Amino acid sequence: MTEQTYCDRLVQDTPFLLSPGHLSEQQVDRIILQLNRYCPQILSNKDAEKFRNPRASLRVRLCDLLGHLQRSSERDCQEFYRALYIHAQPLHRRLPSRHTGQNSDLECTDLDLGTASHALSDRGPMAFLACLGLAAGLALLVYCCPPDPKVLPRARRVLGFSPLIVDRHASRFLLAFLAAELGGL
Repeated sequence: MTEQTYCDRLVQDTPFLLSPGHLSEQQVDRIILQLNRYCPQILSNKDAEKFRNPRASLRVRLCDLLGHLQRSSERDCQEFYRALYIHAQPLHRRLPSRHTGQNSDLECTDLDLGTASHALSDRGPMAFLACLGLAAGLALLVYCCPPDPKVLPRARRVLGFSPLIVDRHASRFLLAFLAAELGGL
């Protein structure tokens, strides 16, 4: 099985991208601006102005842009797919080249890493803050537990007035743990 290159994918996806209603004018402008600003070797200022010309219809401008990219290098086509993913993610998921069996290896590229990270972040900010607090507490515990008996008062000061907003129960538990550890030595 041969792998499909980004240029091959662009040739396959061009009719889908050119069909009415798939890409809005704002999305096309954002893609053009990203290719021009972040990768000026792909689209020069002159090319970007040509592809953003408001006098030309969206279909003509998009057709010219895709033709320009098809004549370019593999890296240019890859950057187009990256910009398409950033500015039109639902459309990117529906591309015909993503649903053929020929490009299963390309679907695992850095363009799709964002979908995996969204699956992990659906727990909300409180779960993140809870995990961060736990990690910070454990780091303080490890940092404040040398076998020196003078550490307990300093640890009590740090944990009692922590800017990380350690809950009273958690700080009591950590202080009790520290006292037990130091008392047993």
